[in-house]
Parts: sequence; C-alpha cells; structure tokens
Amino acid sequence: MDYKDYKGYKSLPFFQQSEVIYDFTVEFCEKYVSKFSRTLDQMTQAARSGKQNIAEGYLQKSLEGRIKLLGVARGSLEELLQDFLDFLRQRNLKLWLMDSDESRAVRRLVYNRYKSYNDYKVYMENPEEAANAMICLINQTNQLLDQKLRWTEEKFVKEGGFRENLFKKRRDYKNYK
Repeated sequence: MDYKDYKGYKSLPFFQQSEVIYDFTVEFCEKYVSKFSRTLDQMTQAARSGKQNIAEGYLQKSLEGRIKLLGVARGSLEELLQDFLDFLRQRNLKLWLMDSDESRAVRRLVYNRYKSYNDYKVYMENPEEAANAMICLINQTNQLLDQKLRWTEEKFVKEGGFRENLFKKRRDYKNYK
C-alpha cells in the first residue's frame, strides 16, 4: 500500500502539508542554520510538533482532546513561522509579498494532486526562496487548522464532549435496567 493510500488524518490536507513543512524544515536547518545554534533544534522541534500533534489529536476519542492538540499543533507552526520570518529579517533577505508571483506559485503547489516534499525541493537551493516558500506553506496550513479548530469547537458546543456523552449513555443504561 502506498503511503498516500492511508485514510484518516493522513489524508487531511493540513496533515500532509505539515509533513512537507517538517521534512523541508529539517533539510533547511541542516543547510542554512548553524549546527551550534539553538535555533536549529527549536525549528526542527516546532515543525515536528506541528505534524505529530495533528496525528495525536486525531486519535483522541474526545473532541476536547482533539481541540487541545490541534491548538498545540497550530501554536507550534506559528512558532516555526516566526523563526522563518526572523531568518529573513536577521539576514536582510526579502520577504515575498502575499500577492507576489513567487507567493502565488508556492500557494498553487498545495493544489497538486500528489503534493509532497519533492514539490517544494526546487526552493531549497536559495535560503531566501526556501524561507519564503515555507512561510507561504505554513500560512496556508495555519489557515486550514484555524478553520478545522472553529468547526471542531462548534461540533463540541452542539454535541457535547466525550465524557458528557459517555455519562448520558451510562445514565440511559441505568434508567433502562
């Protein structure tokens, strides 16, 4: 079975994008961030946390747990976004405008049917392009996570949480006996 054939959270666009972000960040840090810098570890861990907390959140039985872990993933990706922005700022490199041709080209990659890290590797040859490409992808991923968090919170408000629903089932069972 091919990796992309998995169902569940692995088919979610924001999980797939977080995997690209993680793989890209690892290579970016190896190539452009000093091995002696604490930033290397921080960036790698933030990227990993973004990806892993989505996976863990989707394995939670409770919506409350899912919301919490998706929030952690979102926070980790925001931290990583700030690291990429700092990288550009501290080196006096250009930050692409949101409506620039370069930004649009990166944003279009998300719509590829077989999106993967390889789709983004072309940007790795230049640190300015690499950081900007990740800024674009992280922003897209954060928007999707924000949307999913809103929907999950609405579902929680309408349907209740795991413990609350389990208690209702227990109460119904006891009343049925």
